[in-house]
Amino acid sequence: MSIIEKAVSKLNQDSTTKSDPARQPANTLTEPADVVSRQDAKRSKPAVNPDSSSHMVQLDLATLEKKHFVSLSSERRLINEEYRVIKRKLINNAFGALSKTLNHPNLILVSSSRPGEGKTFSAINLALSIALEQDKTVLLVDADVLRPNVSKTLNISHSLGLTDYLQSPDVTVPDILLSTNVERLKIITAGSPHHLSTELLASERMLQLVNEFATRYSDRIVIFDAPPLLGVNETAVMAAMCGQAVIVVEENRTRLAEIEQSVSLLPKEMAMGFLINKAHRNQGKGYGYGYYYGAS
Repeated sequence: MSIIEKAVSKLNQDSTTKSDPARQPANTLTEPADVVSRQDAKRSKPAVNPDSSSHMVQLDLATLEKKHFVSLSSERRLINEEYRVIKRKLINNAFGALSKTLNHPNLILVSSSRPGEGKTFSAINLALSIALEQDKTVLLVDADVLRPNVSKTLNISHSLGLTDYLQSPDVTVPDILLSTNVERLKIITAGSPHHLSTELLASERMLQLVNEFATRYSDRIVIFDAPPLLGVNETAVMAAMCGQAVIVVEENRTRLAEIEQSVSLLPKEMAMGFLINKAHRNQGKGYGYGYYYGAS
């Protein structure tokens, strides 16, 4: 039995001790929004449409495809099929019957135990895969404000991001919201480095932003690329605001003790799954991706 299967088995054993089995989650996703109005001076001003971004970035989809990201072309590719299976579970958790048992089921935290296990790669692929849905939209937020990688991976830049919004009432959501050449995908970058990143993510302004994400649009899923769980405080703060968590683990590298410690830092009521990165396939060549679900 692999370490992931052991972790899932342990989570499932723990879940059977709960008194209300109907509240056992599945995978999370619903819909958020892109938010709010100005919180500076004049509240008499009409609210700004939070989804009206004038900022457009062009993703180099051909280069991303060459780097083995989910493709938006009509060609059938194995990675597309693998992430199609993963996203379906998350979407069902976000909008299906189990969504009623989750807090903000459309908000999905993507993290890992340690750096280098592929969480950003996985978060971007999930966003691209969900953007292929005909009746869903997706917002990818780089919440790894300590070591942001979404912008670097996608080769995009913007002067304002999440931390800039959180520390200044003069910055609005449309200021940080980026439209892309992928019709149903929007992005928010991490923003400027800040020594009080944990406090910013735990602030009332962040809570209001997250609530807006979760409730404004009925078709929106928000994916947060969060810092690794071990060694930092930011991720636990973010997790408390989300309904689902995807923990990325690297096969034959992540230790069972690290997985157990990571799970202990997440709210027990979350829908939680493990995405196995760089999994050796039994047949064929190369690497694959797997997804296990366990209720904590």
